[in-house]
Amino acid sequence: MNKFVRQLLPFGTLTLIIAALSALEPDTFLTAQNFSNVLSRSSYSGIIAMGMTAVIISGGIDLSVGSMMALCGMIAGLIMTLHGEIVPTPGLMVLGTLAGMAMGLVCGLLNGSLITLLNLPPFIVTLGTMSAFRGISYVINQGMMFDVPAYTFLGEGTIAGVPVNVVIFLLIVLLAFFILRYTPLGRYTYAIGSNRQAAYHAGVNVNRNLIAIYTLTGLFVGIAAMIATSRTVSAQPTAGISLELDVIAAVVIGGASLSGGRGTVIGTIVGTLLISFLRNGCTLLGISTNIQLVVIGAIIIGAVALDQAARAKAEAA
Repeated sequence: MNKFVRQLLPFGTLTLIIAALSALEPDTFLTAQNFSNVLSRSSYSGIIAMGMTAVIISGGIDLSVGSMMALCGMIAGLIMTLHGEIVPTPGLMVLGTLAGMAMGLVCGLLNGSLITLLNLPPFIVTLGTMSAFRGISYVINQGMMFDVPAYTFLGEGTIAGVPVNVVIFLLIVLLAFFILRYTPLGRYTYAIGSNRQAAYHAGVNVNRNLIAIYTLTGLFVGIAAMIATSRTVSAQPTAGISLELDVIAAVVIGGASLSGGRGTVIGTIVGTLLISFLRNGCTLLGISTNIQLVVIGAIIIGAVALDQAARAKAEAA
């Protein structure tokens, strides 16, 4: 499979899914409201996927993003409900939002530091922090959620008729595209993923750049956590369970290689929308969420199999 076909395949699959759902459920699927809902619901997973794109390009992986999102939301909820506030004041909501984002940055910094300073595999480190972050989320409020009924702007607000969360998603997409395309960090991310030793001998500070990648991903998770909290007007310790599946799937389906060195922001957007429309279509058709998990799992396996086949063919040539 040549490079052009491999890059076109995710977009072609997305187009096919939209066409099929349009034919099966024209009255409910082909509406501006439904498309707006799909974009809004996929905003926080798409934001996290922007960070995961850089992580996977660098040859790593982050299994902790779902648990991290729950922890960020719980920290924000804790701040917003200080002094027993039933309806958080604007000041507390702003402070809680900043605290949640900062928590994501700290968690990402912790992941990057453990991976580089202790020279541990990203899979092992983030598997461990996935459990730790989730556990802390439950401990914060003894397994109970925080209600923040006034915190609706990020989840329900609009700017010029466009949902605020979609606007934030687009801004993060532009930022991620700029970083990967036009900054030294972006170039070093591809270099590290392609050949870590070669990047090191070329003068790239591998550890510092890996820490930056995971920290940036943590910040994106913090932003996404605030959107998710606002959408449900509550901070829940169960938030983000299995979210890492959707995020990693979106990046891999979009053409990124789990071996590192390859991936694009555009491809990840296509992968995110593919999963979102697939879930939306399954819901409209009355297909259970259990079946949806099976389908997404099969798509991940298929995408990785295609990547490995293409890589083996390229090496043989």
